[in-house]
Amino acid sequence: MHSIYQYQEFISDYLQEQYEDKEPKNLYEPIRYILELGGKRIRPVLTLMSSEVFDADYKKALPAALAVEVFHNFSLIHDDIMDDAPLRRGNETVHEKWDINTGILSGDAMLILAYQFFEKYEPNIFKELAKLFSKTALEVCEGQQWDVDFENREDVTIPEYLKMIQYKTAVLVAAAMKMGAIIAETSNENANLIYDFGLNLGLAFQLQDDYLDVFGDPETFGKQVGGDIIENKKTYLYLKAIEFASEDEKEQLLHLFSIHPIDNVDKINSVKAVFNATGASRVTKKAIQDYTLKAFETLHKINIDDDKKAILQLFGENLMGRKV
Repeated sequence: MHSIYQYQEFISDYLQEQYEDKEPKNLYEPIRYILELGGKRIRPVLTLMSSEVFDADYKKALPAALAVEVFHNFSLIHDDIMDDAPLRRGNETVHEKWDINTGILSGDAMLILAYQFFEKYEPNIFKELAKLFSKTALEVCEGQQWDVDFENREDVTIPEYLKMIQYKTAVLVAAAMKMGAIIAETSNENANLIYDFGLNLGLAFQLQDDYLDVFGDPETFGKQVGGDIIENKKTYLYLKAIEFASEDEKEQLLHLFSIHPIDNVDKINSVKAVFNATGASRVTKKAIQDYTLKAFETLHKINIDDDKKAILQLFGENLMGRKV
């Protein structure tokens, strides 16, 4: 098996091989732009890693890995339009650099391009990959809609929030891993177990993201700390704080999440204080740990060598220990 860095290099090199000068430039240049902004590329890395876990050559998994990466970036272009976000990975978002119509159309093209990568596989593998991909893509859209709906609701429950992040984030992590298993032609049981491993890891990853958004180090996080608070997002931290808050704390939190001050420093600090005082921060860290351990329990059921289980467990531990 290879290192995370090596997998990232393999994906980057394969991506460069796919580029060609195509017209119209205003359709294809934004696609190249968003893909070259990079990021951690965790999802395609997991596809390559999963294929090697089940004894396949990682090269066989490169088209599927790139399909996952292209789809993920398509969703980011459209999410950024919906959020009116000015920056992505420290650079201008596509709709800011070009315009909204370009962002919509280039995103649409990326969804189609993602599907085209599956055409590189034999019919039986193609069918399994496309079926999983279609299911996952629709779930991501459902998750995004729930996220939008929750902005205007005051009665969001913890189970609803967990379902939203499962669909918006975790299912793509899970599918990325199962694709590697499908390409390796391992057993259905192994493929389903690696999916469940990825699903729980994806849930832990998103909860960790929620936590780091509030309590992360601005020097290492890579995004504006407190962004969710500024946008009044009802994250797991917020919902748990509401659940545990005294009447005064609840009133304070509801007020803070109804305002949009010019200077957000006091608002962020006040919300952080409530999250700590209510125990919401501690409970969120516990939930991250619980989902990670649940992923590891699933991992031990997979029929692979112990050394490969150890590699996947180390990856999960590093993911949960991240500061970015």
